[in-house]
Amino acid sequence: MTTRWSVSRLGNLNAKRIIVTGATNGVGLATARALARAGAQMILAVRNLELGAQRAAEMGGDTSVVKLDLADQASVRAFPTLFDGDVDILINNAGTVAANRTDTVDGFETTLGTNFLGPFALTNLLVGRVRSQIINVGSDAHKTATFAFDDPHLRTRKWSAFPAYGRSKLAVMLWGLELDRRLRAAGSPVGSYLTHPGWVASNLSNVSETGALAAVHTVVKAAASVLANDIDAGAAPTLYCITEPIPPGSYVGIDSRLGLKGAPTLSGRSAAACDFVDALRLWEFAERETGTTLSL
Repeated sequence: MTTRWSVSRLGNLNAKRIIVTGATNGVGLATARALARAGAQMILAVRNLELGAQRAAEMGGDTSVVKLDLADQASVRAFPTLFDGDVDILINNAGTVAANRTDTVDGFETTLGTNFLGPFALTNLLVGRVRSQIINVGSDAHKTATFAFDDPHLRTRKWSAFPAYGRSKLAVMLWGLELDRRLRAAGSPVGSYLTHPGWVASNLSNVSETGALAAVHTVVKAAASVLANDIDAGAAPTLYCITEPIPPGSYVGIDSRLGLKGAPTLSGRSAAACDFVDALRLWEFAERETGTTLSL
């Protein structure tokens, strides 16, 4: 008889210090909450300090809140100066589905800037202070995406919300591929992992409720109770990386045919997400855009 994974496998984490980005809502909230309950010393990296403080109070334990806006490279660069010491695990969870095409303050297409370039820079800046694991939340949305290296910010190509999200997650998958390669080549004790939370309706919480996407969101919310993971189940693939003896570089997804709703399990990725040439090309692009490098 096979026993499904349970959050109880976290055990006692009171010796661990963990950063979770985007920890005020959705999967990030559920991830941080589970880790706090297991006794970990939590750093909630959030845009909204007031809401972050509220979440920290609800979680209890040794939980602190630190300002981080991944859509602003100045905020990303400031973040490491806002707390002292090392951490055991960095969980790059925060992400967005933008309602309209906009640019960040640094001139990046907002979805790509928030979901990939922000976490890329953050990880490069923090890697020397990470002792054990880097977990990047990707998505099976990458499987339908391609990355336009000739127009990475979609300034001339057609932009639409969900394709932009998928390509940002393909970027995360390729980044994870190259990150794992570099960590291994350097003999680093740090392992990197990629995850897919399944279909979690809360992931669309910051999509505009007006216009065409409002109708989509209405349908999504109506179907979510049947077809989608709740936020705790969405957090499970990330937590699985912490509890299970899986190889660095693994991609942990959902054990259902479509990867929508279910328990965490090792998963497969698209051929495009396994292209080491494109991974290196994307890495070099991200270095140029953010002005950061991985120093091991």
